[in-house]
Amino acid sequence: MFVRRMRGKVGPASARVLLRAGMAAFLSTAMLAAEMRSAAAFSIFGIRLWGSASNEDADIVDPLRYSVTFDVVGADDELRKALERASLLKSEEKRPVSGSLGLLAKARNDRERLVAALFSKARYDGVVNIAIAGKRLDDLQPDAVFTGLQPIPVTVTIEPGSKFTLGDVALKSDGAKIMGAHFGLISGGDASSDAILKAEAAIVRALKEEGRPLAHIANRTIVADHATTTLDVTLDVAAGPIAGYGDTNVEGTQAVDRDFTVYMTGLEPGRQYSPKEIDDARTRLLALEVFSSVAISEAAALDAAGMIPIDVKVSERKMRYFGGGVTYSSIDGAGVEGYWGHRNLFGRAEKLRISGSIGRISDTANLGKLNYNAGIMFEKPGVIGPASKFFANAKVAFDHPDAYDIFSVKGGAGLSYELTKEQRVSAELSIDYSKIEDALNPRGQDYLLVSVPLQYAFDNRDNKLNPTRGFRALAYVEPTYDALNSNAFVKLKGEGATYYGLGANNRIVLAGRAALGSILGASLEEVPADRRFYAGGGGSVRGYPYQGIGPQIDGKPIGGLSYAEASAEIRYAVNEKIGIVPFVDAGTVSTKQFPDFGTVRVGAGVGVRYLTPFGPLRVDVAMPLNRRPGDPHYGIYAGIGQAF
Repeated sequence: MFVRRMRGKVGPASARVLLRAGMAAFLSTAMLAAEMRSAAAFSIFGIRLWGSASNEDADIVDPLRYSVTFDVVGADDELRKALERASLLKSEEKRPVSGSLGLLAKARNDRERLVAALFSKARYDGVVNIAIAGKRLDDLQPDAVFTGLQPIPVTVTIEPGSKFTLGDVALKSDGAKIMGAHFGLISGGDASSDAILKAEAAIVRALKEEGRPLAHIANRTIVADHATTTLDVTLDVAAGPIAGYGDTNVEGTQAVDRDFTVYMTGLEPGRQYSPKEIDDARTRLLALEVFSSVAISEAAALDAAGMIPIDVKVSERKMRYFGGGVTYSSIDGAGVEGYWGHRNLFGRAEKLRISGSIGRISDTANLGKLNYNAGIMFEKPGVIGPASKFFANAKVAFDHPDAYDIFSVKGGAGLSYELTKEQRVSAELSIDYSKIEDALNPRGQDYLLVSVPLQYAFDNRDNKLNPTRGFRALAYVEPTYDALNSNAFVKLKGEGATYYGLGANNRIVLAGRAALGSILGASLEEVPADRRFYAGGGGSVRGYPYQGIGPQIDGKPIGGLSYAEASAEIRYAVNEKIGIVPFVDAGTVSTKQFPDFGTVRVGAGVGVRYLTPFGPLRVDVAMPLNRRPGDPHYGIYAGIGQAF
């Protein structure tokens, strides 16, 4: 319930339209996102590639165009922009509506949206006036018709009013023992509807974490006192009983086995309910890549045994896919690639992917110097529990990087296991035959390697593509035996990255990365060139060429038995789309088993980021600060996602 307590002079109703006093407007702050619509025209990053706006309007019956004059009295830029974003009249001004009724409906809806936007900024005594063709919205007949020249003039005038703070806060019923201050509900605090709804959600979440699946806010009373510009909040909290999981019911499966879907949720009947386990189950089902959407919810009531049934609704994706592409690099020349895959081979989310590529097409006229790659990959989830996955792969490659030429045939099989949402371990048995020519073995050397790669990964970043907080760590151990040359060695590698956002919107993010590796048990000549360490390039030390840091023979990299790298970035968001990133990278590669920090190479530069839904587009320009003869004077690097 929403109540206005107004004291003193308010002003005649004919002079302005008071904000609608209702919880519908209060709660609608959670529903301000505009609906997406299909379009005949196509644009990317805001640039129209083909089609025109008129194509988008072809499906509108009786199109009526309008123009908007949008005025926010005495507001700062932040509030003005927030209100303009909330207004569909403003954001869709170039798109006509369907006749006079369409314009009336849009104006009425806009008023509700603007009220909600004001509430989300703690403005509870603001005024919204909307007029069409010079007449106030409330004075227009429900069937009013707008004739004459188009566009029809629409004026939106907003008086934001005062910013309210929280007054009295009371939690009743099962919430009587809950401290509202722990959830941000404190006298004098943030009174925005966003903050109150966030607090409600946090209270319910805290109760659910006690194992109470039916916890909810039974009733709320919001009283706005205009004389004191305070908002009194009373919440009636219903905790509900502690319960375990009942049956899991799945809807929407067709090609995917229903019982397997239930199994992969990991919600064992009888075990105490946990909202975190519900979240993890949804994440796990989406990670299968056979569902385009997954919704998991608790039933409205306990079953006869006092357990909570769980409802799972899924939508399946297309299971088969294929694709191809053309690539070009100033270093490697042109390339082509293709792939085919199946996401649900035997009905239980088994993945099969076959791929192939040819590279360096324009870089060399010698067919024997082209890069050829072909591979096949298979994965089967849930082999020893929902958190496990079996994987197997095979690959044939004929590659020519700067440091060596290699022909290899390799295969492997292993198991990965998700210890927690942030932690994963994996183990694999790999067999690799290769013939490699490099500066240390110019006539070529055959190898048959049997190895057991072991890996531990920790990742609690808030966003994998563009993190602002969190930490990522990787520990890697690979004992290897060369059956043809009777050599054994162990490859060790560790890497960590951390991210720290500054400001309320993480406008500045400090990011750092460090990596260290060593190969023990064999000399440099005994370790195959493709297993040695290298540094330099876009994913390593920018400003230097790929594999360009470390020891060389006749200008050709030979790699090393150890390496160390470090990077630091300051990621500054200029606006919602553009970012600037100054950075410094450093790295060293040594022929000894431990890094030689006396040969560290340093590069520095600046990058530009363009934010997209699939991650930031990255362009970096870097210079080597202590270049050697033959090193480039600068390097340009491009990619998708942050550098680390």
